[in-house]
Parts: sequence; structure tokens; C-alpha cells
Amino acid sequence: MPDFKLHCFALSGNAYKVALFFALAGIEWESIFVDYLGGETRTEQWRETINEQGEAPVLEHGQTKISQSGVILDYLSEVTGQFGAQTAEERREIMRWILFDNHKFTSYYATLRFIYGLQKSGETPVVEFLRLRAKAAYAIVDGHLAHRAFMVGNRLTIADLSLAGYVFMPEETGIDHSAYPAIAAWKDRISNMPGWRHPYDLMPGPTSL
Repeated sequence: MPDFKLHCFALSGNAYKVALFFALAGIEWESIFVDYLGGETRTEQWRETINEQGEAPVLEHGQTKISQSGVILDYLSEVTGQFGAQTAEERREIMRWILFDNHKFTSYYATLRFIYGLQKSGETPVVEFLRLRAKAAYAIVDGHLAHRAFMVGNRLTIADLSLAGYVFMPEETGIDHSAYPAIAAWKDRISNMPGWRHPYDLMPGPTSL
């Protein structure tokens, strides 16, 4: 039996951040499908037994149970010795980008992708707002990657894995990705690493609403 179990589902980029850690680290893990679309995370049982916040992913490792992808990545880097910081300064820099990812890079893009790419909302004021915010966050990351291979320390870290959560999702968002060549090159570097797999090949469940 694998030491690590991950409650996840294919449409979740936040879950993919953790699944991708396992894939690139070559660590065996078990996926536990979360029926998010069916409302599983909103049930009383889920919140009492899995995660009171009503969110996936959730990692189980022995008696340890952790939610929030950034915290999970930090924990995994600590217990496996992979993709973590080598200095205190690097740790702060990694956390700086993980927080930026959660607050801006992933949050706006993921919501845009859900509304526009999955729910097929068409153009609305909300979509326009989200797209502008997502493009602004993309421009910041693209500028940071313009003269470096990875986000921190010129090697793959959990900062990269956090930011990579949704960039491999195939749904249309109305964003011209050719405007961000440094991100495109960064994606290529990650996807060419041994063990990389597309999110829909790595996690269980439906890939459309």
C-alpha cells in the first residue's frame, strides 16, 4: 500500500499540483476520487471526516491529514526531501510565490477557466474582469521567468508545482498564451521532465461538466 493517499479529481488544478509532485518525484501514491461535481465536498460527512473547509485536495500520510495545496506541497518537500528550499532565503521566496499563486495566479485563472471554459458562460462582465486579472498575473510570472529556468533557485521547486496547477488544463479561457513566451518555455521544461503526465491522465474522474 502506498504511504500517501490523495483525495482528488481530474478537473482540479489544485489537486494536480500535488499529483504532479508525486509524478515528478517518482513517489507511489493512491488516488481517492472526490465526487466534487456531485456535491461530495459539501456533505456533512465529508466536512466531519475529511476536511471541514469542504475542499480538495486532501493528503493523508499515516495519521497526518492535510488540506490546502500549498501546505501539502510544503509538507511533502519536507518529508521527502524533494523540490524544497535549500536556504532560509529560498524558503521565504518559495512561500512568496505560493501565496501569490493562491491569491492571484491560480485564483483568477481557475475561476475564469471554470466559468468560461467549463460552464461555457460566453462573454460576460465577470469573465472580462477575471480575464484581465488573470492576464495581469500571467504577465508578472512571465516577466519573472524571462531570465531564469524556474521560479526559485534555477531548479524545480514546489513554487513551480504550485504555479503549474492550471497551466496544463486544456479548456479555453480567451487568453492568448502566445503573449507569454517565458511561461510557454517553462511549461515545456516541466512537461519534458521524466514522470510528467497530463492532469487528466494522472487523476481520476470526469474531465467535463
